[in-house]
Amino acid sequence: MIVMFELNGKSVSARVVHPTSLLAMLRDELRLPGSKNACEEGECGSCSVILDGDLVCSCLVMAADVERSVVTTVEGVGDDGKLHPVQQAMLDSGGVQCGFCTPGIVMTAVDLFDRVESPSPDDIREALAGNICRCTGYGAILRGLEAL
Repeated sequence: MIVMFELNGKSVSARVVHPTSLLAMLRDELRLPGSKNACEEGECGSCSVILDGDLVCSCLVMAADVERSVVTTVEGVGDDGKLHPVQQAMLDSGGVQCGFCTPGIVMTAVDLFDRVESPSPDDIREALAGNICRCTGYGAILRGLEAL
């Protein structure tokens, strides 16, 4: 089946075979490697994307279900080659270590800052509760996001 949707501000179409996840379609068909494949159970947050305005784990969404939807991945959050403020804050604070969790944390933080004008440190911690960082970089990540 051919799925047509908006991806990072552009209309795209992709051929998918059921049961293909949105994550697999993004990585394998559309060659966008930012969303990471870790648990495939929606537990780690490494594959988080924004789908029709909602933060979702792309490993839990069927690719066929994004027909006529709007999807934003970590590749789509910057502006004209510049980092998004969330990305810059994480870079400046040293919140990027191995990088495996970074795309999911960036997408989670972008979603939070889009919804809450000035999130408190507790808001940030609560939003990131679904993201697992294996390098224990939480301190630097939190410091960077709290500085925004």
